Amino acid sequence: MSIEEDFSKEPSPIDWGQWRPEMRATLMFIRDGNDVLLMRKLRGIGAGKINAPGGKIEPGETPLEGAVRETQEELLVTPVKPRKMGELFFAMSDLPDIFVHVFMAEDFLGEVGETEEAIPRWTKISQIPYDMMWEDDEHWLPRMLEGECFSGHFYFESERIRWMKMDWDVDYPG
Repeated sequence: MSIEEDFSKEPSPIDWGQWRPEMRATLMFIRDGNDVLLMRKLRGIGAGKINAPGGKIEPGETPLEGAVRETQEELLVTPVKPRKMGELFFAMSDLPDIFVHVFMAEDFLGEVGETEEAIPRWTKISQIPYDMMWEDDEHWLPRMLEGECFSGHFYFESERIRWMKMDWDVDYPG
């Protein structure tokens, strides 16, 4: 039985109807054939972990504008024609609650480079280092990279999933 099946049968410890995030954020995955552009995050929430570029949405920004800006700041490239693939709702016991808009692009402008915020790494999709990433990633990233849209709700305690629910029958405009 998968972790998804296990947790989705349990009642949520969070009242998602009343839940309000403390932070709105983004992730931007850039796929090139069988490779995906990931990075080692050097500071902030998740420092040391492998992830995609992204971060906090600034006041007045749309989620897409925030995702593009964060990718430019962290990896020095501009995603071309990104599309929204998912939404992640994170209730955290020891970190701010976060609502994340997830985007994917299959092209970019510029030359990938290291910054003070991140060390980039092209990774074969078949070799994504899930053991170096947030625990939730392995539950949605493979299907998202294949083009499936999703919505995921996660309750974390000390960076461990204690409850989750994934929805795959989702579509986003654009």
